[in-house]
Amino acid sequence: MRDKELRKDILDELDFEPRVNATHIGVAVDNGVVTLAGHVSNYAQKEAAVQAARRVKGVRAIADDIEVRFGSDKKTADDEIAKRAMDILKWSDVPSNVTVTVRNGIVTLGGEVAWKFEKVAAEEAVRKLNGVRSVANIVKIKPHVSIPDVKQKIENALKRSAEIEAKGIHVSVHDGGHVVLEGNVHDLFERDAVETAAWSAPGVRVVEDKLRIS
Repeated sequence: MRDKELRKDILDELDFEPRVNATHIGVAVDNGVVTLAGHVSNYAQKEAAVQAARRVKGVRAIADDIEVRFGSDKKTADDEIAKRAMDILKWSDVPSNVTVTVRNGIVTLGGEVAWKFEKVAAEEAVRKLNGVRSVANIVKIKPHVSIPDVKQKIENALKRSAEIEAKGIHVSVHDGGHVVLEGNVHDLFERDAVETAAWSAPGVRVVEDKLRIS
């Protein structure tokens, strides 16, 4: 697919995405590598814009240069963001030992959890809050299962997924829940599906993606 056609498809997808006001978002494409620039009014819109671009067939990689800009009347003090973040984490499916630090609207999540979905849930909860400019998610995942068991669970998940051609994908698991994915996929959508399947196994701490888009 030519870059000009791909750019048009991405712009169409951004306009179609109801969570994004794409008025101030610019798109550049160079050999399938997409750069998103401009600004939006909150962090949730920034994430939604990136997700929309990833859905487009032909996208090989994305550079996210979108800024979050607040009007002067919409700025929120760091202590208020921190309080709201702790409150929403209590209501969400997140362990109580997840920590929150806020500086200049940048939220840093720390602590330790047993599952990847808990780490993701913490970030999804706080990134919707007013005043959040970005989220640094450094929550650690504590491995608690054997290497052969992790490998088998990932391979089974790959085979079950209708979105993945599992035959061309190799999975290796190392000490500490470090998973390495190798092989070929058709696009970013399939690549994301493979990574999601890998993270679905309990005890996975790191996923090293060496997959190639072909």
